[in-house]
Amino acid sequence: MTDSLHERKKTQMARRRKHRARAEKRFRLYCVSAVLAAILFLFLMIGSLLANGYTAILQTHVRLDIHYDEAALAPKGDVTTAALMTADYGALVRQSLQVKFPDVEGRGDLRQLFALVSDHARFRLRERVLKEPAAIGTREAIWVPASGDVDMLMKGALRRDVPEGSRRLNDRQIGWVDRLAAEGVIAKKFNSAFFTNADSRTPEVAGIWGAVVGSFYTMAVTLLLAFPIGLMTGAYLQEFGPKNRWTRLIEVNINNLAAVPSIVFGLLGLAVFLSFAGLPRSAPLVGGITLTLMTLPTIIIATRASLLSVPPSIREAARGVGASESQVVLHHVLPLAMPGILTGTIIGMARALGETAPLLMIGMVAFIADIPQGALDPATALPVQVFMWADSPERAFVERTAAATLILLAFLITMNGLAVYLRKRFERRW
Repeated sequence: MTDSLHERKKTQMARRRKHRARAEKRFRLYCVSAVLAAILFLFLMIGSLLANGYTAILQTHVRLDIHYDEAALAPKGDVTTAALMTADYGALVRQSLQVKFPDVEGRGDLRQLFALVSDHARFRLRERVLKEPAAIGTREAIWVPASGDVDMLMKGALRRDVPEGSRRLNDRQIGWVDRLAAEGVIAKKFNSAFFTNADSRTPEVAGIWGAVVGSFYTMAVTLLLAFPIGLMTGAYLQEFGPKNRWTRLIEVNINNLAAVPSIVFGLLGLAVFLSFAGLPRSAPLVGGITLTLMTLPTIIIATRASLLSVPPSIREAARGVGASESQVVLHHVLPLAMPGILTGTIIGMARALGETAPLLMIGMVAFIADIPQGALDPATALPVQVFMWADSPERAFVERTAAATLILLAFLITMNGLAVYLRKRFERRW
């Protein structure tokens, strides 16, 4: 009887061990599946951005034989800068295309022919003449950007096998492009304008530099305000402040503010900084102050956690040699906690760099064609630029949206990598 009971218990224990082993295997399988799914989605996102965005580094250009006709540029013999600024450089582009395609006649056909070249080509000719007025009266072969539709055709994004009515280029325009390609006067070149220009309505000359500079000024304002205020607030609450209901209430509210949706900070910035204080709209100064409010809880929480991680023996040793409370914190505790504080600050700044909603509310979504020269100039930011391009109907903005997103991700990965490096480089184990 006793042996039978013992055997039954042994069998039940073996069954339970097998059940626990199977449960543990299922749990590990679920965990590994979750990690693989996350990696898969990450690769899909990066792969999709690369597939759509790598073509943005190239732009189709057309080589035109330009005659800097004096009768068109300076009909009255006036070659001053003011006169040359207002000259009709578009006429030179149209004249060159008509010479290349003499069989094209009629107002409608000529309009279609001129649409092959970007409207920005006349600005390139203007820059050339203003830089060297002696070029007036001469001839020169110069590469100018093709229109966005031609660029898409050359990159294969505009399909030829769809009905003509569904295409932005008709069969005759495609024939002209093929003729230019056969003559070797149309080619894809490095798209330097994408990295050096500001935003533009025409995708072939639209760039990210204006948004990058706007983001730089916005982040500079955010860092200059958020870091000292967050550091001092966290140090006071952790090291100097009394432990009563009021400080606990402040701490709870700071923790809650870290989870508030960013659009709320945008509404606050709109009501306080624009409507009440009258600060300039679309300025990086206002964007930086608004993002400071959003970043402060992250820096304060990181500061308090870093100060709390310093062993009490450090404080006691400093007090033992006669240091005051401020000396204990500033000379001994704060330097040891600084790696964690910097890590939290960089993570908060990285979050602010990728935010769009607060900047939309304060007007940084406006079309800004100039590169800002200061924190008070109208500007946009890189995530807002991505948002605006993603909303544009032109197909050529799709590749620029993907390329700008990749650059934004590169900035974010760099900032997070810097945070990891600082934590590993200055980390201390107690």
